[in-house]
Amino acid sequence: MYLVLKAVEAQATLIAPGTNEASPIIPLYLGVCDQTQMWQSLNGLGLLGEDKEVKDNQVHHKELLCEIDMEAIIKNSTDFILLGLITHPVFPGLIFAVVFSIFVVAVTANVVMILLIHMDSRLHTPMYFLLSQLSIMDTVYICITVPKMLQDLLSKEKTISFLGCAVQIFLYLTLIGGEFFLLGLMAYDRFVAVCNPLRYPLLMNRRICLFMVVGSWVGGSLDGFMLTPFTMSFPYCGSREINHFFCEIPAVLKLSCVDTSLYETLMYACCVLMLLIPISVISVSYTRILITVHRMNSPEGRRKAFTTCSSHIMVVSIFYGAAFYTNVLPHSYHTPEKDKVVSAFYTILTPMLNPLIYSLRNKDVAAALRKVMGKCCSSHRIRAGEVTRK
Repeated sequence: MYLVLKAVEAQATLIAPGTNEASPIIPLYLGVCDQTQMWQSLNGLGLLGEDKEVKDNQVHHKELLCEIDMEAIIKNSTDFILLGLITHPVFPGLIFAVVFSIFVVAVTANVVMILLIHMDSRLHTPMYFLLSQLSIMDTVYICITVPKMLQDLLSKEKTISFLGCAVQIFLYLTLIGGEFFLLGLMAYDRFVAVCNPLRYPLLMNRRICLFMVVGSWVGGSLDGFMLTPFTMSFPYCGSREINHFFCEIPAVLKLSCVDTSLYETLMYACCVLMLLIPISVISVSYTRILITVHRMNSPEGRRKAFTTCSSHIMVVSIFYGAAFYTNVLPHSYHTPEKDKVVSAFYTILTPMLNPLIYSLRNKDVAAALRKVMGKCCSSHRIRAGEVTRK
């Protein structure tokens, strides 16, 4: 009996001549045409006999199945496709080298900052404890977006699973929300240090510092727990191509086949509220700090207060400036290209700039770094001398 295999909606069907009945045989998955497994399954179902005409046409049937419309496969897949920072890069190798260099510098600088704060007893203060938490957040933050971006630059398949996209959204929301709160609490720490120095050990004791850090992480995770399930519950029945280099909620929602305007409005209100709380704390804290510094008679006191606070002001300005564009400005000001550039700024550049700003402008951190490097050099010389003697 002559059999004809026909591909319809990403499924192989078996049609016998002279009949209109079609039986689904085996599904084809995204980007996969496993011919061996498929024909083994057909043999197992007893649908391939010994008819010579069937055997002679098997090669033709395989080619037909492998020419299935890829759009139909993508629509029936749960995977998403990340188009990347630049949709069609002319020099992907150059972009890879630049982003990889920034990634290495960012991770190294943040890890060094964490180790320095842990190792040097002079840095065992509330300010540096909060700074170590900022470095932890930045390290995790850059590690959830950049490695996937680097992989996609070298790979033809830029897919991310539904679960992987959900995890990326949750971690992104948790970390960015946690950083919002943490930067506000760091401003409060500077306010207490400058305006109430005598009460600083009492108002910023270890227990309060732990409570502040836990509050930042919990506050950020609440944002992730609230928004991630709602975002991923929408039906995505259209294109699976996310015009971004990671799963950012606005870019993902554009693929939904239902109206998401109400949800986007509620999400906008939630983000504005999350921004207003820490920004209010930062504004009040630095207003009081400026008033106090202005009243100081000692030039040395003014210089020290300015040096202590200027690094934090720079970090706050960079981070909240990008956050303001992403979460507060109306949609009319947004384009996919602008959104990706701003996202790249605060997901790639900010984690690298934060530790550099604090280390270059902070004498205590620089002194701790010189101390550790001096110890390493001394131990290396001692070992080299012992080897020479032997």
